[in-house]
Amino acid sequence: MSRDRRRRRPSAFLLTIVAGLSLAACSPSAAAPEPTETPPAVATATAIAAPSATPRPTPTPEPTPVITPEPSLLAADLDGLLVAPALAHREPIAVSIDDSRVARPQSGFNGASLVWHAPADGYETRYLLIFQEGESASIGPVRSARLYLAHWAAELRAAFGHYGGDRVTRKWLAANTKKLLWSVDGIAGGNAAYHRTSDRKAPHNAYSSTADLRRVAGLLGASGTFDADLHVRPFRDDAPVGQRGAKQSVSIPFRTVTVGYTYDSEANNYRRLLDGKAHVDRADGKAVTARTVVVLFMAFRIDTKIEPGHARPDLTDVGTGKALVISEGKTITATWSKSAADAPTKLIDATGREVALVRGRIFFEVVPTGTKVTY
Repeated sequence: MSRDRRRRRPSAFLLTIVAGLSLAACSPSAAAPEPTETPPAVATATAIAAPSATPRPTPTPEPTPVITPEPSLLAADLDGLLVAPALAHREPIAVSIDDSRVARPQSGFNGASLVWHAPADGYETRYLLIFQEGESASIGPVRSARLYLAHWAAELRAAFGHYGGDRVTRKWLAANTKKLLWSVDGIAGGNAAYHRTSDRKAPHNAYSSTADLRRVAGLLGASGTFDADLHVRPFRDDAPVGQRGAKQSVSIPFRTVTVGYTYDSEANNYRRLLDGKAHVDRADGKAVTARTVVVLFMAFRIDTKIEPGHARPDLTDVGTGKALVISEGKTITATWSKSAADAPTKLIDATGREVALVRGRIFFEVVPTGTKVTY
């Protein structure tokens, strides 16, 4: 046998492996893996070159300012002025004030909301100053009570400052104090509210203040607040300047003084005069003014039988009568009405409605029926 024929053929298994390797070498899957795509050069440069940011401290926020709203103003019960809520409903303080010639000038008018002025003993006159929102460091000279003064204090359930009183008034006060009013009597339990001055002789030198009267009234049991059930007069705002009177003069004669009022249209008030001269409040040295002047005509007489040995005033303050309401340079005729000692004194116009008064201090000038008042 020849040598070629004696060589052994490769096995089928080996041929299969060789064929497989050849195919693998030619197959695309055997190619080298493609390189990963490199990010754009610009992006790479930016990422590398960006400096590290220095952290800045977080600023502390400014605190939000707290705005405290102004308290809403309220109308004061006695004169309608718009005032702080704490003042609008305070308990009224009424004080009997001397008006003899040696007592002038008196103190306290410019702090009062209401002022009553009426005939008294010997045809002299006496005042009742009534305070609510206002203050006065000096009030006086304080004198004794009269029945009609006590009635005007009672219609407001006021603390009533006085130095004693005539017999009829003392009896009435004894029956009605702590019911219709609070008696702050300088010769009784209310003495701590008063002091005597050395520049005048007694009985024209007793003085007090709103602070002392309120303090002592509180010690005597007064509540310090206005009774919400009481009648309150209607009030109105000022009329425009063009609707006010241009000027006005008022003259009210009493036995011992002639009271005058002159109207100032721009200020919308009346300057008060005594015998033609400006009335000045001794407490602050300023002229006394009124926003409204009310003239009340009442029956008046001097009685020698009410209290033997004395000529006491008898004023009919309960009932009805003629009234003049003077404000803003104009005058209207009205009717006053008071149904009982502690009832309100109302002002009724021709239509039967209550007269609305301009906000501010009111002077009530009480004159005997038939007195000639010019305006």
